[in-house]
Amino acid sequence: MLKQRFIFVSMLLFFVVNSLLANSAKTDHVEAELVPEVTAIVPGEAFWVGLHMKVQDHWHVYWRNAGDAGLATAIDWELPEGFSAGEIQWPHPEAIPFDEFMNFGYENEVLLLVQITPPANLAPGSTVTLKANASWLVCKDVCIPENVDLELPLAIGEHVAINAAWTQPFADTRAMLPITNSGWKVQAAKIDTALVFEIVPPEWVSDSPGNIRFFPYDELVINNGAVQEVTATGNGYRLNVPLSPDREGDPERISGVLVSENGWRGTGSEKSQEISVEIGNSLDSNFGTSAGNQEIGSIWWALLFAFVGGMILNLMPCVLPVLSLKILGFVQQAGEDSSKVFSHGMVFTLGVLVSFWVLAGALLLLRAGGEQLGWGFQLQSPSFIVVLAIFLFLFGLNLFGVFELGTSLMGVGQGAASRSDYLGSFVSGVTATVVATPCTAPFMGSALGFALSQPALLSMAIFTALGMGMALPYVLLASSPGLLKFVPKPGAWMDTLKQSMGFLMMATVIWLLYVLDGQVGSLGVFVALLALLVVSFGGWVLGRWGTLMRSKTTCLAAKTIAAVLIVGSAWFAIDMVGDGTASASAATKTSANAAAHAGWEPYSPELVNTLRAQGKPVFIDFTASWCLSCQVNKKVALNNAEVEAAFASKGVTRVIADWTSKDENITRALAAFGRNSVPLYVLYGAGSNEKPIVLPELLTPGLILDALARIN
Repeated sequence: MLKQRFIFVSMLLFFVVNSLLANSAKTDHVEAELVPEVTAIVPGEAFWVGLHMKVQDHWHVYWRNAGDAGLATAIDWELPEGFSAGEIQWPHPEAIPFDEFMNFGYENEVLLLVQITPPANLAPGSTVTLKANASWLVCKDVCIPENVDLELPLAIGEHVAINAAWTQPFADTRAMLPITNSGWKVQAAKIDTALVFEIVPPEWVSDSPGNIRFFPYDELVINNGAVQEVTATGNGYRLNVPLSPDREGDPERISGVLVSENGWRGTGSEKSQEISVEIGNSLDSNFGTSAGNQEIGSIWWALLFAFVGGMILNLMPCVLPVLSLKILGFVQQAGEDSSKVFSHGMVFTLGVLVSFWVLAGALLLLRAGGEQLGWGFQLQSPSFIVVLAIFLFLFGLNLFGVFELGTSLMGVGQGAASRSDYLGSFVSGVTATVVATPCTAPFMGSALGFALSQPALLSMAIFTALGMGMALPYVLLASSPGLLKFVPKPGAWMDTLKQSMGFLMMATVIWLLYVLDGQVGSLGVFVALLALLVVSFGGWVLGRWGTLMRSKTTCLAAKTIAAVLIVGSAWFAIDMVGDGTASASAATKTSANAAAHAGWEPYSPELVNTLRAQGKPVFIDFTASWCLSCQVNKKVALNNAEVEAAFASKGVTRVIADWTSKDENITRALAAFGRNSVPLYVLYGAGSNEKPIVLPELLTPGLILDALARIN
């Protein structure tokens, strides 16, 4: 037995040593190594390998376009039968002066990635060896061509085994690969003897990219050694790139990489983006229109879309409880003077508009201060969720008759109009708006994306149109006595209806606690439930001793105790849940893992870029727990068996971008599509340059199946 173990260990050491020797080779100026991202491959599943080159100090090797002089690194593969190798994925280069020349390449070290696809008929338990001849030109004062033969043995298994030693270098290299979906818009024109780029940022980018340099894919297009001047314009940046005097004619299209000093998606983000644009004779002065603007055309279309979207909001599940109560208010007011009914309708409309103005103003101010926020941003705050849950819980207790506040909260008339009646109508409008923010109705997404890319005055006009659309049905009912004639007369049935609405309020509270669980976890929900228990006790005290049937002293004491209990419990809960940042990270990770096990991958820009670079179709679901429209779409369409089968047959990777808590990467991705709200559904085809398909806010299985049929 001991002898067998010795033989086994000896063979293992022999295999490892030979693998190490075969994997790497050293020349006079470069140490090259063929490294795998995995140590075991799976039949039929693509994987990545890298040519790692450590270059001697002050020497350099070359990018795909070497510049004025030089030669790009090349890999000539000798693969087992059935294997195929993709193109080299090049990290962005640096400009390297060499005598009077300007070269494009790498100093110190570089990792060049290549995707390898094995056949599906490999036998798990065996091994394969990849062979490659790597050749390059390495330069300092002189240039020396070098080449080495490399081998890479790999085990074949039933599951992928990650090569932990190279996980970080592969990730670092992918961060240096040019991105294709930065959100920036680029146009180019030949002006005199220069190629001029107009580079316009998406509206969510506030950081300057710093210095910018263009590296073309083709040789003899630009004057590589000339200074590339960057100037700021009204809506972006202009890059002046002198053309090469040795060029053969003027190109009609230019492709290459734009490299920024600070990053394209904020300081510290990806520094390079790939572009391919036609070259015009002049620059379009109106260039840079946002994606939302392209979709809706003009301010007038934006106003119309916002108005129609506001009307549709009344049909969304978030607004149903408040909508029902407002209708109940019209029932109560049916027998009153029509002018009073109209006045209540106008006050309700004012409540809707004022709350939209406050939300829009806060959103615009925070974004101007550098915050990356979107529609429904307040629901990303656990503290706001707690306050809203307490408010709606009190609302429900009032409807159940635990305590009475007349009409001061609901706008449900109890007699002649009074100041508190009007306050009730105003608060009804505010409440309707607040609970409507989790929903994005059809037409709203484009309108809101357009609004936040415009000056403040135009933005507020679009939000006003949204509020007017939402309030329109109530204005029509309030201003048309003929419509109110069909409403039943007030009676005892109203108490039953009123109490039934209380259950809708409690259902809304349960939903808010579900959202809170996704943000801060079960401990936060426990704190909120404890606060609601204290709030219910305060409501009971108010209903028992705070009525007009009690003495003034008793009534005042009851109201004081109730106020202390309600405000104190709310304060306690807010203090405990905080902003949810730490807990949210754990909760988000849990949700992400759950999503991955259910066939969905958690969103990251790097994941999407990698999948697209691999030529895989991708579907992204931008969603949030507090977005009821998102949950309805998930139930009706995304979880449909036929849709799931179609995703699988097309080989689509499904990615979930959960915006329940604040996530700047998701906010940036939304803004790149001219949106600042969820839901948003994006389908990328297999081609890395294929234009994505943006689906409507309300999904059906047929819509998704039609979109899938259109991609490669």
